[in-house]
Amino acid sequence: MDKKTYDAFIELLTEELRLAMGCTEPIAVAYAAAKARETLGAMPERIDLYCSGNIIKNVKAVTVPNSGGRRGLEVAAVLGAAYGDASLELEVVSGVTDDEIAGLQDLLDAGICHCHLETGKDNLYIRVEVFAGDDSSLVEIAEKHTYITRIERNGELVMEQPPLNLLKNDNSVLNLQDIYRFANELDMDDVDELIERQIECNIKIAEEGIKNAYGSQIGRSYIKMYGEDDYRFKAVAYAAAGSDARMNGCALPVVINSGSGNQSITISVPMIVYARTHDISHEQLIRGLVFADLMALLQKKYIGDLSAYCGATCAGCAAVAGIAYIEGQPLEVLGQIVVNAISTIGGMVCDGAKSSCAAKIATSISTGFLAYDLAVNGLSFKAGEGLVVEDIEETIARVGRMGREGMRSTDESILQMLLK
Repeated sequence: MDKKTYDAFIELLTEELRLAMGCTEPIAVAYAAAKARETLGAMPERIDLYCSGNIIKNVKAVTVPNSGGRRGLEVAAVLGAAYGDASLELEVVSGVTDDEIAGLQDLLDAGICHCHLETGKDNLYIRVEVFAGDDSSLVEIAEKHTYITRIERNGELVMEQPPLNLLKNDNSVLNLQDIYRFANELDMDDVDELIERQIECNIKIAEEGIKNAYGSQIGRSYIKMYGEDDYRFKAVAYAAAGSDARMNGCALPVVINSGSGNQSITISVPMIVYARTHDISHEQLIRGLVFADLMALLQKKYIGDLSAYCGATCAGCAAVAGIAYIEGQPLEVLGQIVVNAISTIGGMVCDGAKSSCAAKIATSISTGFLAYDLAVNGLSFKAGEGLVVEDIEETIARVGRMGREGMRSTDESILQMLLK
């Protein structure tokens, strides 16, 4: 592999596999609000929050960490503005104390935060405007959860960056064959610390979700129904449990993929469970996780971080493809696993981040295992069946375009119903 492509993969993994606390959408709101207060230099007397529909959808029903079990845009914005540390980015509210949590309700009761739907923007868009006396500040985030495009103070521009879609598109290097080569050839020193953090953080929140009752307890229910003897059921259970905890206020940080902790949990936890039950070496697991992380990013490059297309679909098949990679399956089988899975549940809708995400994760991983069994037995779906064509890359691209472009009206309909 040439050095330019190799370095692009390292850069992409470093940028994508970041630590985040709680569901990334409310945390991004809290981050923007904390940055706005930092720029203002005082506690805001009024907060005006403008968000795209997908941000509203994914904040509405999840518990904001360190908020005392509270939910919603106002909670995220006020918590970030009052007590957040903007330098921590997606861990912005990790330092909130019990006394501060106790005082949050008084700030919410004061009604200082006003939320608005912003149309005509990117699916991931947040703008926070804060006011204190005669002073004001503005922080705008677009396309990525921590990508600040504009900062103003008292109407004067402090900082501005171009949209990411005008910059070099690092994910253009993503294709199945190069991902496979990169996973085979990578120098472990270049990724070991990064992937080890993903392993450590993501399995920890999965174990937390198994031990304690969060949300609808999908992971714990799987253990009760199917036990832990079959690693596949255990893999599904632990991944779902991680989402159970994360969607319902657990303050443990996770490593994200495609801007989503749930998707990274879905990718990594089944592979960690597999490695622990099959005596897989550390190096094998690291290479398998790199392959799976990049396979998820390959799918999401056509869809985007936020849409009406449930990202667990991409992550679930990527996880199982990663397991197949560790088992030494050929490249064709790895691609067919992805094609079989997205041909089955591609288009599962995202109607917001919430407790049922754990059930969608369980469904996605289970479908991934079915896709694997089909692929190794030569029973893959054929060209001409739905969106499937002979070329694996084009099939992935077709399903991705369906998710981003074809499901746009679905996204709008979901949002209209949620706002009612």
